[in-house]
Amino acid sequence: MTRLYLPSSLEVLARLHAGEELATTTAVEADDDSEDSEYAALLTAAEASAELVGAGRRRVVVVAEVGRAGDPVTVREVVAVHVDIEAGADPDDDLAWFATQEIGQLVQGADGA
Repeated sequence: MTRLYLPSSLEVLARLHAGEELATTTAVEADDDSEDSEYAALLTAAEASAELVGAGRRRVVVVAEVGRAGDPVTVREVVAVHVDIEAGADPDDDLAWFATQEIGQLVQGADGA
């Protein structure tokens, strides 16, 4: 299995939750299985998410485990989601961790804020 960190947005997360596949072209892979390497991959994906969503909007990173790099991601492959607690959070703030069971609550009324 390959663990991927995908820069995303609340809108994309909502579509993923509704059954769409997510392309992995912008996915970040950790260099190895160490906690430091995985955290670095998360931070890199968070920076890319900030560029994707624009200033003042919530960053989203989808963490998924796929058979191999390049495979599309469905909600079944998602193992966690990291999201800014509120819109306009400082880019240096850590993202909050959410379990897959919480995705539905995260995307209710997903407007990117």
